[in-house]
Amino acid sequence: MENEKKVVEMTTAEAEAFAAFQKQQEKERIARHRKANREVYAELVDDEIATALPELRALSEQIKTVKAKVFENFKEVLRMKSEVMQLTTDTQRTHTFTHSDGSMRLTLGVNAVDDWRDTVEDGITMVKQYIESLATDDKSKMLVNTVLRLLSRDQKGTLKASRVLQLRKMAEETQDDTFIEGVRIIEESYQPSTTKTFIRAEFKDDKGWHIVPLSVTEADD
Repeated sequence: MENEKKVVEMTTAEAEAFAAFQKQQEKERIARHRKANREVYAELVDDEIATALPELRALSEQIKTVKAKVFENFKEVLRMKSEVMQLTTDTQRTHTFTHSDGSMRLTLGVNAVDDWRDTVEDGITMVKQYIESLATDDKSKMLVNTVLRLLSRDQKGTLKASRVLQLRKMAEETQDDTFIEGVRIIEESYQPSTTKTFIRAEFKDDKGWHIVPLSVTEADD
């Protein structure tokens, strides 16, 4: 009979050798299967990257084009704003415009990094010398500590411009010429470097204000 089973007699050593052979065969089969799966996976990754990247590059260029167009279109708006508001100098980096019906809002701005000329150190020294001379009692020591905190730098070693504004208010309240002059030197040393422009678009409905996602990260899944 064709399907007749035959019994093969083996010694213990032969049986162990045959079992080891079968185990090795199965191990090699699994290895080939895993390798084939890895090759299929790699091909799938390559295909999806090749498909997605051109689309994302096209999206990036489209965003870049629209962004440039919006800023260009708002040049005249900003010029008129300066004229209407009678602004002689415009150091404002962020401008928000709201539609007259209150349903849309657009913010255009530029990010800036605080930076200072070397003369800032002269102003800091002048302020510190003045303020430390006041440390005569607990109350004045608290003032000294407050001012010194305002003059402290962040982890990158940069003096924060927002703190200098607080310092100016304190100097004006004291009406001390040395304090005021030191703060003025610090302010005149301010030389921020701009980084990138940005646009924030919002619309309003019955549920309130909503931000229009303008990046892949912000877009809804």
